[in-house]
Parts: sequence; structure tokens; C-alpha cells
Amino acid sequence: MTDLSLYRNIGIFAHVDAGKTTTTERILKLTGKIHKIGEVHDGETTTDFMDQERERGITIQSAATTCYWKDHRLNIIDTPGHVDFTIEVYRSLKVLDGGVGVFCGSGGVEPQSETNWRYANESEVARIIFVNKLDRIGADFLKVVGQVEKVLGANPLVMVLPIGTEDDFIGVVDLLTRKSHVWPDPGNPEKFEIGDVPEDMVDQVEEYREKLIETAVEQDDDLMESYLDGEEPSIDDIKRCIRKGTIALDFFPTYCGSAFKDKGIQLILDAVVDYLPNPTDVKPQPLTDDEGEPNGEFAVVDEKEPFRALAFKIMDDRFGALTFVRVYSGVLNKGDTILNSYTGKSERVGRMVEMHADDRNEIDRAQAGDIFAIVGMKNVQTGHTLCSTTHPCTLEPMIFPEPVISIAVSPKDKSSVEKMSIAIGKMVKEDPSFRVETDDDSGETILKGMGELHLDIKVDILNRTYGVDLEVGAPQVAYRETITAEIDDTYTHKKQSGGSGQFGKIDYRIKPGEPGTGYVFSSIVVGGNVPKEFFPAIEKGFKGMMEKGPIAGFPVLDVEIELYDGGFHAVDSSAVAFELAARGAYRQSMPKASPELIEPMMKVDVFTPDDHVGDVIGDLNRRRGMIKDQDTGTTGVRIKADVPLAEMFGYISTLRTMTSGRGQFSMEFSHYAQCPRSVSEAVVEAEKERQEAKKSKK
Repeated sequence: MTDLSLYRNIGIFAHVDAGKTTTTERILKLTGKIHKIGEVHDGETTTDFMDQERERGITIQSAATTCYWKDHRLNIIDTPGHVDFTIEVYRSLKVLDGGVGVFCGSGGVEPQSETNWRYANESEVARIIFVNKLDRIGADFLKVVGQVEKVLGANPLVMVLPIGTEDDFIGVVDLLTRKSHVWPDPGNPEKFEIGDVPEDMVDQVEEYREKLIETAVEQDDDLMESYLDGEEPSIDDIKRCIRKGTIALDFFPTYCGSAFKDKGIQLILDAVVDYLPNPTDVKPQPLTDDEGEPNGEFAVVDEKEPFRALAFKIMDDRFGALTFVRVYSGVLNKGDTILNSYTGKSERVGRMVEMHADDRNEIDRAQAGDIFAIVGMKNVQTGHTLCSTTHPCTLEPMIFPEPVISIAVSPKDKSSVEKMSIAIGKMVKEDPSFRVETDDDSGETILKGMGELHLDIKVDILNRTYGVDLEVGAPQVAYRETITAEIDDTYTHKKQSGGSGQFGKIDYRIKPGEPGTGYVFSSIVVGGNVPKEFFPAIEKGFKGMMEKGPIAGFPVLDVEIELYDGGFHAVDSSAVAFELAARGAYRQSMPKASPELIEPMMKVDVFTPDDHVGDVIGDLNRRRGMIKDQDTGTTGVRIKADVPLAEMFGYISTLRTMTSGRGQFSMEFSHYAQCPRSVSEAVVEAEKERQEAKKSKK
């Protein structure tokens, strides 16, 4: 049996270009997993193995690898930083016990850092912080520490201080041991010198060391008392307190260095081993009922418990379909039969593999705490629970965001139609934030995703990986409809044409719902005027109609429907009659409730050099943007704004032109907001023309 106290399941996450993948490469080199370091800018890294990742220098899908440090097994997942791929970060954090948050020494806390930090908070993942790129111009370790406190509302626990800054950055001082670690040779991370604290840093080191100890001993009342009496705790006691506080999310041990120049990575690995939790240290995963509500039971991390695991990622590669699995309890052996509690179907486990990016090692057994992959599973999707056939259960499911942008695609030749269909089926399994539907009228295939880059990558994968040449339409915004007025109404569905008739009468109230609530149905009928058994049919009737709004046929959001009275017939009333009554009521009343078109608003974060701030703000205003915040840094200005998605297509080329190629931006979905009348009219007109064009094609 493996000692779980020697396991660390960790993820590395950060904003685009903060150095996650480079940090992972250095970790793999130091732990002896790889012998030649690959660089992101050369397209040769281990965990970025897709063609699209290597060309663009970004991580698109999370990659898993396993390595060892000081007898501890580290299962590491390198996650993407780009906002279009946050789903990869979310589902990785869901199955990890700890994480390393990487921040750029000059960029600081950037927009995607905030999103990833929020996900990690929601998943209650313990973290250490690594402030990277301290050799860059404008890098300032303590400034980034201040941003972590202010922007993220977190409590960074400074563990090291940098020796020198920018070009003069040569190493760090470990506050616990009061020793300097200096790396004289940038190409050799294993060669470093341990010495005394530089004379000019002694006072600063003592000041921060005192803060460190004061924060740590708060975790132990006895130690705290001794410390207040003037007795300094031992380093082992301090480490024990830091570990306790880190796992409790009370603070986050904070380190610094330069991954590219091989400075400071050993201390990160030591911190992972010393302070991040092993699988038995974290709260056990709750089990849920069929509705996804916790049922009071837990998947306890123990080999003797029944087998329970979560499929958190599906990947199709040259060897076949891979299902990435995190085991929460029990043991799985090669050849075992397991149950997919979502589909109710059992499958036999053929091959099991331990992953190293796109390479693999065959294994025969996996136990609680392991992250590995099963080859050739059928009908398993992201978020499904895999469990023992004798102890069925469901783990807390994953929740995925709705896509906000779509494009129509069609193969250039008929021979590619089937090829495209098979390829898209595999891609939808791999990425739950990527959706596909077929337009019934035109027969077009509609791809839906989280942003332009997201869909651009998907089209590129279809083309190069699966050999499907596509014609791609212009991006379409996911408009929605809602109502702005409350209305009381009544509707009677009555049909008499020989034999048994149909009768259903409902009195109802339609009113605007709270933003983000979608569709809510309730009933306050008393006295049996509408029997309770018909309520589900009425709810289903209204819900089915919400797919097409009264203005332009877009789905309807944020509407509350309250049934308060009605009537029924002892013979002619049925579930079907009341469902039809609800459908008729929707058609009758929705146009009267002042319907409005609403559009997706994006949270946009733009970085620009100082001399282009006016141009960037002026351009965002022209795009109907609402400027929320401006933050001046050492190398430029960050501008935060809410901007309609419809106005953001092709923004990157405009920004680069305005800022002579130096501007950057990221955006993510924020909320839906009412369209101005002129925009609404133009969208409705365009939708009418599209529908007419479809009819003429038939």
C-alpha cells in the first residue's frame, strides 16, 4: 500500500504569459523527469504538446504529469491561462488538493489571475504563490504581494525576499533559515550557493521574519504563548504551523524567483512538500442525490472504502480515447468492472496509464489519491462519477458556463461531412464549454464557444488534426430576450371534437425575474382549482416555450411565472391539456409583458502603455463600453471596462494598431444587459433576413 502522506496533487495556474509552463518545465528538469528543458518561445515544451499550443506559445488544454521530489510523488497539472480556456482550470482545480499560483513580477495580479483565484477559492484548494520573472524590467516582488492582498483579498505569507531586482536579481533569502540562495549560472538550476544574508538586507530580513513567525504561531495557542514570553519556536514547529494555516486557507506562503533563469524553483518544490496537503488532509468529497444535492455522505480517502472516482477530462489522441480520473476512495485494478452512475452502465477497465503530457506508462492498479487515465472508456463524459458496481453513488457534479459566441461551419466537400461529424463528437466530449447544434431549417452546423480564440482553435483542430476543410461564417452573438413588465392573465385551452375532449384553464402572473435566475415557476393555487398532478405539465409547457422569445426568437431569460388559479374538468382535463394551455398562455401573454432584447456584456481588461491611454479609452467608449477602473503600473496602465460582445470582434488587431503592438487584453463573460433600441432594431432586422434566407434555400 502506498503512503498517501507522500502524495501531492497540485495544479499550476496563472494569467497568460506569467510563466506557468516554463515553471512546470523547470520542475520536471529538477525532479529528473526530463533531461532537456524546452522553451515556450521555441515551441518545444513538454506539457504544451499540441501544434496549436506550440505555434501560439499558449497552453490550451491542461496536461498531467507525475514526478518525484524528496521521496514525495507529485501529480502536476499545467493549466491554460487564456480566459477562453478557463474551463480547463476549473475542472483541474476540482480534482486537485493544492496549487501553485504563478504571478508575473512586473504584471502582478492580472485579470485571469483573479478568475483562477476565485475558482480555487470556490474549490477550497490550498495554494502557495510564486512571483515569477523577477529579472524583468519593472519587476517588484513586494508590490505584487500588496496587489495579492488588495485585489484578491488574500493573505500572502512572505517566505523569501529577493536579492537584487531586474537585471541584478541573483537569488533569494530564505526567511526561516536566514540563509541566502544564489544561482550564479542561469543554465544550471542545480548549482546554487547557500550563504549568509547580504549585509544591506539584514534589517529587512528580520522585519519580515518576525511577521512570518507571528502569523504562523497564531495556528497554535501554546506556541503563541511561548513566543509572546520571548521564546522563539523551532523551525520544525514554525513549519508545522505554516502547513496547518496553508491547508486551512488562512494564508498563502509566497515565494519569488525567475523560472526562465532557473532561480528559486527548488524552494517552490520544498514548499509543495512541506506545506501543501496530501489527499487525506483535505475535506472528503460530498456525495449527492439524483438532483445533485448533498446527501450527507462522503467519499473518504481510504483504500478500504468502495471505489469512487470522478472523470474530469476526456482526451482523444493517437492511441485512442483517454478518460482522466481522480480516485477519491477505494482501489481500481486492471480488469475490474465499474459503474458510470450517470448513465447507469457498467464498463470493464482494460488499460490504465500514468500520464506524462502526451506520453504514458502502463499501470495495473490505482488507489485513493491517484490521478491517472483509463484507455478506451465508452459513454463517459466530463463530470461523470465512476464507482463500484455494488456501491452506486454520485460525486458533486461540475457546472460549466454557457457559450456566448457561435459560428456556422460547413465542410467544403461532401466527403468531409461524416469526418466532420465524428471529429466534432470527439471534441464536444473533450471540452464541455464547446457546444454544437444543427440548424433545422438551413442544415448548418453551429459551433458555440467562450470566445473568438476558443472557436478559432477548434476550427484549426478540425482542419489539421482531423483533415476537415471548412467554410466558416461570421461570428454570431448569443443574444437573449427578457421581459420588463409584470402581467396578470388567464388562458383556457378547450377542444371538443368527438370522443374525450381537452380542457385546461390557468390564471397566472408573468413577471421579470432576478438577473441570472433563468426561468422560475411557482404555484400558489389552493383549494384544488388546478389539481397538483397537473403542475409539472404546466411548468413543462412554459419551459418548452422559453427557447423562442417573442421579439426575434432568441431564448428567454430571467422570467418568473406564478400560477395562482385556474379550472379543470373532471373528465376532459389531462396533463396534455394543461401543457397545451401553458403553451397558449405563453404565446398570448409574452408579447404584452414589454419584451426586450438583451446582449452579453464582457468584462474587458486592457493593458496599454501610458502614451496610448486616451486612444484606448476613446475606442472603448465608441464600442459602447463602460469604463470601470484605471490602474497605473510601472510599465503601463490597466483599464477595466464592461463592453458588449457584439462590439469586440477583431478588437485585438485594433488594439495592436493603436498601441504599436504593445497593448494586450483579455475578456470574459460578465452578465446580460438590455440592448439600446437602435441595436435591438438592427439585430431583429438581421434575424428576420436570416430566417428569410433560410426559407428561400429550402
